[in-house]
Amino acid sequence: MSRAIQAVRETFLPFARPSMSLAEERVVVESLRSGWLSTGPKVGEFEARFAESVGAKHAVGLNSCTAGLHLSLLLHGIGPGDEVITSPITFASTVNVIVHTGARPAFAEVSERTFNLDPADVETRITPATRAVIVVHFAGMPCLMEEFEDLCRLHRLVLIEDAAHAAGSVYASRPIGARGNLTSFSFYATKNMTTGEGGMLVLEDDEMATRARVLRLHGLSADAWKRYGESGYHHWDIIEPGFKYNMMDLQAALGLQQLARLAEFNARRAEITARYDAAFAGLPGLRPLSHEVPAGWSHPHHLYVLLVDPEKLGFTRDEMMERVQNAKVGVGVHFRAVHLHPYYRRAYGFRPRDFPIAERVGDNVFSIPLFPAMTDQDVEDVIAAVRQAADGGYE
Repeated sequence: MSRAIQAVRETFLPFARPSMSLAEERVVVESLRSGWLSTGPKVGEFEARFAESVGAKHAVGLNSCTAGLHLSLLLHGIGPGDEVITSPITFASTVNVIVHTGARPAFAEVSERTFNLDPADVETRITPATRAVIVVHFAGMPCLMEEFEDLCRLHRLVLIEDAAHAAGSVYASRPIGARGNLTSFSFYATKNMTTGEGGMLVLEDDEMATRARVLRLHGLSADAWKRYGESGYHHWDIIEPGFKYNMMDLQAALGLQQLARLAEFNARRAEITARYDAAFAGLPGLRPLSHEVPAGWSHPHHLYVLLVDPEKLGFTRDEMMERVQNAKVGVGVHFRAVHLHPYYRRAYGFRPRDFPIAERVGDNVFSIPLFPAMTDQDVEDVIAAVRQAADGGYE
């Protein structure tokens, strides 16, 4: 006989919550009192520290990862008549930046094990119009970078990395961001480190880095803090039409403190992931996304994703999410297959069954809370909520 889903706790546990300490409060207040609220010296300091942390020559502070991806395409001259292949299992921003250059978005299948782009399938999708590939390090799992680099070299394609989930990821003993490809990180509120909103573009090329800094602030020839600093006012020129993509000093001050704690954050994420793995092992109808990595790799555990098998479970992903939510535990979906959203179907003619693996993933995945501020009791509450929901509410 069925029974109602029971709340596993008195207060609702959100899907995500940033980890803030008194140290973060202190550096933000110091930044406020300094008088530099917008782009200033803290941004430069954060850029230098972040570049060092990932082994890149340059880092350009931005207001989002989306801005970094857009600039990456523009810096490589991607535009109308071009085609860019990316993953259908990603946030819309990865695709929207392609659209905003005037290029056409294209997709390839994902790995059933990692939900990352499958390089073998990407190769079958290359056309004479293909100019670039954007790989997405889903949930922080590094893509098969050597295979993608070989593929892009062979076909003379640009390779761009969407590292929105990948702060702290390591591939083949090198941090994501160290391989010379234009790589964009996200510091959104739910990410492994946060500046509230914000992003960072890392790269090696000196000229591209200079142009990225011009484009991020309306095409101005000098940053505000250089124009209004102690050396006196300097006239500026508009070199080309740019964007309002700059990072604020307030964000950078917070980012510096969060960067210093990133290893601590990711270690706690790994602990929670291990507890979930043990609790959900062999649970019928649910399969955790693989996060096992070879020696020399590191996974930052941005998300804990479960794949629902509706036939084995007896009900759908959406019903499973509702049950967990009713137990007072927040959930999310990462992600519904992008190509099936109304705009992309209407504008580019994508249809159901174009990418069966990605569509099966998009129809059946959901994510559960995974953030460093979770207590051990929070973790046990999530486990109880998932197990109760998966049991179908039957005694």
